Amino acid sequence: QVQLVESGGGSVQPGGSLRLSCAASRSIFSIYTMGWFRQVPGKQRELAAYITRTGSANYGDSVKGRFTISRDNAKNTVYLQMNSLKPEDTAVYYCYAGRELQVTYWGQGTQVTVSS
Repeated sequence: QVQLVESGGGSVQPGGSLRLSCAASRSIFSIYTMGWFRQVPGKQRELAAYITRTGSANYGDSVKGRFTISRDNAKNTVYLQMNSLKPEDTAVYYCYAGRELQVTYWGQGTQVTVSS
């Protein structure tokens, strides 16, 4: 069964940092783009970042320069390093696997709250 298991969410003050992790089964990690969307209640899901099998990274405009996505192929894990966090980054972050922005599999979501 395909699984995407997220971890690393939590609460942080503005300006702080968090790192999200998403561990995937090997069968999907090796063939799919991996990425993160985020969603605020009442709004559409918004791309945070994705990274292709070959390591090419792309970011949503609102996170460029602050977030970094990476993947560890040996651990079948993708990471989202989030720095200089702002209150508007507060959202549920969903890991996904797919073809660039076409999502095939979703993770369960992890809450990130940025508040003083």
